[in-house]
Amino acid sequence: MKPVRIVPAATLVLMRERVDGPPELLMVERAAAMSFAGGALVFPGGRIDPGDHALAAALGSASDESAARIAAIRETVEEAGVPIGMRIAADAVPELRTALHAGMPFAEALNRADAALDLDTLVPFARWCPDHSERVFDTRFFLARADAGLPEPDPDGSESTRAFWRSARAVLDAADAGRHSVIYPTRRNLERLAPFARFEEAAAHALRYPVRTITPWVELREGGDHLCIPDDLGYPVTSERLDSALRAS
Repeated sequence: MKPVRIVPAATLVLMRERVDGPPELLMVERAAAMSFAGGALVFPGGRIDPGDHALAAALGSASDESAARIAAIRETVEEAGVPIGMRIAADAVPELRTALHAGMPFAEALNRADAALDLDTLVPFARWCPDHSERVFDTRFFLARADAGLPEPDPDGSESTRAFWRSARAVLDAADAGRHSVIYPTRRNLERLAPFARFEEAAAHALRYPVRTITPWVELREGGDHLCIPDDLGYPVTSERLDSALRAS
C-alpha cells in the first residue's frame, strides 16, 4: 500500500448578494482531464505553495492560516480572474493574472501591480481532509464577500473550463438533475450556505462554529453504508449513502 501524501490547500467561497434573489457563489468547473475532481463544480482554490508561506512571513504573520488565506486569494485570481482580499486597480488585474500564470512569485506580481493584500476580508469557514485516496488535500475553506465592481469571472482554460455565479440551491438542483457533478465536500458546503440571504448571515454562522478538520467516515446506517461527517459543525446534512456520494479521486 502506497503512503498517503497530504497536500495543504485553500479554497475561497465567494458570495455575491442580489436584490432580486438569493446570493450567488462563484463556481468553477474543473477541466475533465484533471486528476482531482475532473469535470466537477468546485469553489476556486488549490494547493498552498512555499511562496505563500514566504509572503505570509514577509507580512509579519508566518502561520499556516495566513499562508492559506494568501493561497486562496492567489488561486481565485489565477483560476477565475477575480481579485478578492486585495487592494488593486481594476486595470492592473489582467497583468497580475498573466504574471502569475507565467510563474512569477505572488509577492513580486503584487509589487509590480502596486497591489496589497487584505487578509482580514476572509472569514474562516471549514477545513476538510478526506482520506480515501493516495493524495489527500487538507483544505481550508474561507468565506468572502464579492463587492460591486468586480470583473466577471473568466476561466483560465487549463485547470478551469467554466467560471460563473450561481446560488447554492441552483447548483444543488442542477447536480440532482444530473447536469453537473458536485463532490461530497462541495455538496455539504453548498447545503450549509443555501439558507442564507445575506453575506453577514453566512459569516456570522461561520464564526459560531469552530473550524475543526473534517475527515468523513463510512458507517452503517439505515440498512446501508453512509459517508458521514460530525453533526456539531453547522452542516444541515451530515450523511449520504456511500453509493450516491461523489468522491474525488
